[in-house]
Amino acid sequence: MAKAYASAVIDAPIETVWKLVRDFNALPDWHPAIAKSEIEDGRSADAVGAIRSFHLTDGAHVREKLLALDDAGHTLSYNFVKPAFPVENYVAVIRLLPITDGNRTFAEWSATFDEAPDDAGKFVEIVSTHVFAAGWKALGEKLRG
Repeated sequence: MAKAYASAVIDAPIETVWKLVRDFNALPDWHPAIAKSEIEDGRSADAVGAIRSFHLTDGAHVREKLLALDDAGHTLSYNFVKPAFPVENYVAVIRLLPITDGNRTFAEWSATFDEAPDDAGKFVEIVSTHVFAAGWKALGEKLRG
């Protein structure tokens, strides 16, 4: 099983970061790789089971399902319904923790998934760097103004 991971310190209070991250339909507002997104079937963006259907800036179409949303713990998890790349059993988790020194936020984004033997390790770097780390960087920049 492959594991992707990226973390960041975001110079904003956890409540501010969580407000953006918990909105399962808000990726285009802060992630540079996402062009547009919608929640299918008129469901709420914070309803467990909601499916977001989005397009990447390169035109690829992805669908993800919200598996869990915990406001008290500042965590959410989701999986692929229609993946962006050929992996199976993909489950991602976003977790935020308060940093009391400076009222900042520690943000973690991780995923586990199965890759084909010929792809071993290929998607770990792509997801860790180009999805997760790029997302945290853009979110931090957005919140800095």
